[in-house]
Amino acid sequence: MKVLVIGNGGREHAILWKMKQSGKVETLFIAPGNAGMENLATLVPLQVSQGKELAQFAKDQGVDLTIVGPEAPLVEGIVDIFKSEGLRVIGPHGEAAQLEGSKAFAKDFMTRHEIPTAAYEEFTDVDAAIAAVDRFGFPTVIKADGLAAGKGVIIAETKEDAITALKDMMVDKKFDDAGDKIVLEEFLTGIEASVLCFVDEDTIVPMESAQDYKRAYDGDMGLNTGGMGTYSPSLLFNDEIKNIVRDEILTPFHEGLKKDGLTYRGIIFIGIMIKNTDVKVIEFNVRFGDPETQSIMARLNTDLIDIFMAMSENKLKELDIQWSNQHAVCVMMASGGYPDAYEKGKAIIGITEDMLVFHSGTKRVGAELQTNGGRVLGVMGVADSLELARAKAYENVAKIQFEGAHFRTDIGTIVKSK
Repeated sequence: MKVLVIGNGGREHAILWKMKQSGKVETLFIAPGNAGMENLATLVPLQVSQGKELAQFAKDQGVDLTIVGPEAPLVEGIVDIFKSEGLRVIGPHGEAAQLEGSKAFAKDFMTRHEIPTAAYEEFTDVDAAIAAVDRFGFPTVIKADGLAAGKGVIIAETKEDAITALKDMMVDKKFDDAGDKIVLEEFLTGIEASVLCFVDEDTIVPMESAQDYKRAYDGDMGLNTGGMGTYSPSLLFNDEIKNIVRDEILTPFHEGLKKDGLTYRGIIFIGIMIKNTDVKVIEFNVRFGDPETQSIMARLNTDLIDIFMAMSENKLKELDIQWSNQHAVCVMMASGGYPDAYEKGKAIIGITEDMLVFHSGTKRVGAELQTNGGRVLGVMGVADSLELARAKAYENVAKIQFEGAHFRTDIGTIVKSK
């Protein structure tokens, strides 16, 4: 069969890598892809925002299955475009994708369906938002309502910080129109974790657990990023927590989709905060997480094509999805300055064939591999224990070089959110 993956980051690289292992795939396309994917798939010069052109490409090439990686095209309704052309595609329809596209939409969904989450208020007027800040105490969480590439969440330690963040978002348009509406939210303490699930209309199946590290620097310091690393399985997911997540979050979420008439055959990524046995939802993402996908795909034993096809046919309940007992660690190597301003075009050296490295932001210029994004490489370690997987990942990181490279050194350890 022919498969098209839409996206150009480490998440899509990991999806391609796993699907390449399937004996059912004849041809893989990636649009637009990056330098790390050249040996896995045919790179297609179409951007993720070109929904109609991508659908036409899929029709022209006789593509049997399309997987949409990033959130922006999902929120913009690319699944609706593909479905209208009779194409098989994995992802939620545009209305359901607002669970990620709008923080206010997601919080309202959680409130109506009694899914535990932080207290919140939403605002479209900056003065009203500033006046409300004191009601939440400090630190307080400020979220741009729309998509902001994983950077639209600010944890304000003081009132002055909160006012600055609100003006940046709502007045100065730091995140463009994503900040036209903002959500003020109670600050939750504990340890963050990620729950990713395969979803069709009848079934929700959690994947193996993973833990993400959002802040730029060790000890959960610095600004929020798109994610500086992950490991799987999470040290936090004992049977008690799994049962709480299933009963208090996954079941009401899936039932809420049905009650609201939201068509969903795709992935749901649920960011949660765990404090003892108190589990609350931080956010919904309507696609595979990045870099959670890298760690999770490294542990998936079941053919990913079989899973996608079952989801598309609403037969997920018929599958018994199997996972490796090994541990996986993904350390993100980022450009100097990320998540603020950074330079591109730095030469990358040191990657060898025996390494498992997923490319997030790279390009090929002649024979030279160069940086082409804030997060550049997801460097993997897979082994029979977490300690060995960490050691392998950091051993590989030490061999790879590019000017300004920075990474966290505490991936794979328990770090409480600040």
